[in-house]
Amino acid sequence: MDKKQIITAFAALAQPTRIEALRLLVAQEPDGMAVGDLARALCVRGNTMSVHLAILARAGLVDAEKQSRSVIYRARLEDVRGLGSYLIDACCAGRPEACRPAYGETRTTGLV
Repeated sequence: MDKKQIITAFAALAQPTRIEALRLLVAQEPDGMAVGDLARALCVRGNTMSVHLAILARAGLVDAEKQSRSVIYRARLEDVRGLGSYLIDACCAGRPEACRPAYGETRTTGLV
């Protein structure tokens, strides 16, 4: 990911509903979730959820697939991992072992 993509992704995640939506989508991999199911799980209106998901899609963090009358969203795990790797590389000066006190002994898949 280049710096512009990273900034766009972090900006998209700087909102509680969007970060929770991404967490749910990562947990539901590889099946993904329909917009309505996400909206119910996060207690938001369907059209509001659609706007949040569109922002995450523009940031390259989720993909949408039309299935019948539903739109199924899935997390783009490689890009989510890329954000986590960026943080570890940038914040730990390229030394992941320096982050172990904060992140534990194993690397996580990023923000989720």
